Amino acid sequence: MNTKIESHWDGSAPATGHMLQPGLDISHKVVLYLDDISVSFDGFKALNNLSLTIDAGELRCIIGPNGAGKTTMMDVITGKTRPDSGTCFFGQTIDLTRMTEPEIAHAGIGRKFQKPTIFENHTVFENLELAMKMDKRAFTSLFAWLGKEGRDKISDTLRLIRLDHEADRLAGLLSHGQKQWLEIGMLLMQEPRLLLLDEPVAGMTDDETERTGELFKSLAGKHSLVVVEHDMAFIEQLGGKVTVLHEGSVLAEGNLADVQADPRVIEVYLGR
Repeated sequence: MNTKIESHWDGSAPATGHMLQPGLDISHKVVLYLDDISVSFDGFKALNNLSLTIDAGELRCIIGPNGAGKTTMMDVITGKTRPDSGTCFFGQTIDLTRMTEPEIAHAGIGRKFQKPTIFENHTVFENLELAMKMDKRAFTSLFAWLGKEGRDKISDTLRLIRLDHEADRLAGLLSHGQKQWLEIGMLLMQEPRLLLLDEPVAGMTDDETERTGELFKSLAGKHSLVVVEHDMAFIEQLGGKVTVLHEGSVLAEGNLADVQADPRVIEVYLGR
C-alpha cells in the first residue's frame, strides 16, 4: 500500500500540512488509507498495526466491543492523536499525520461526536449559517447578508436534514434526534468529502433512527461515511460493508450477515 501512495506524491512537500499538494486525489477510488497504524497509551496498545481502506463514496460501518480502538482510530484520522507508527492518507497525496486538526477539517474531513454540539441559543438557520465554509476573519461574515447561493445552500441542507419547517426555531428547543440532524447539517455546510459519525442514532426514537438511515444512504456517493455504531438493526438498514475492530486491529470484514456468522466476532463481541 505504501508504494502505491508514495508513487503519487512527489516528495517535495514540506512537513507542514497546509503546504501539501492541494486537492483530493481519489484516482484509485479510495478516499482513506490507514496502514499499520499503532497507538499506545501508557503501555496499552489502543491500535495495533491497524490497516483499513475506505472507498470514495462508500458508507462503511465500524463495530466492535468497548476498547476495540474505534474512537482512537477516528482521533488519528482527525489529527487529535498522533500515531506511534504507520501511515494515514486522505486520498493518494494528503498525509494526515503531518496536519493539524483545523487543517484536516479544512481538507474535507468532518467528525460528529455522539453528543450533538450546536448553538442552542441560535435558530436552526443561524446554526447552518455559522457553519458555512467561508472566510470568517474579523467576523466580517458573521450573520452577514447571504447571497442567493448561500441561502439556497442552507435551504437545500434544511430539506435534506428534514428541518426545513424548523428554520426559525431555536436549536435548543429541538428534539434529540433533530439536534443530531442539525449537527450533521452543520458538517455538510463545510462540504466534507469524508464524514466520521460516532454512534449517531444513540438516544433516538425508532422513527428518528429510520430517518437517519435514509439520510445517510442519500449522502453516500457524494460523500464517504464511516459510521461507528452498536445498533445492529440500524447497521442492517444501512447495508454495505462492516468492519469489526478488536484489540486495535481488524478482526473481520464483510457484509453484516457474514460478520454476524463469524465465530471470532460472536466470541469477542456479539456473544457478550
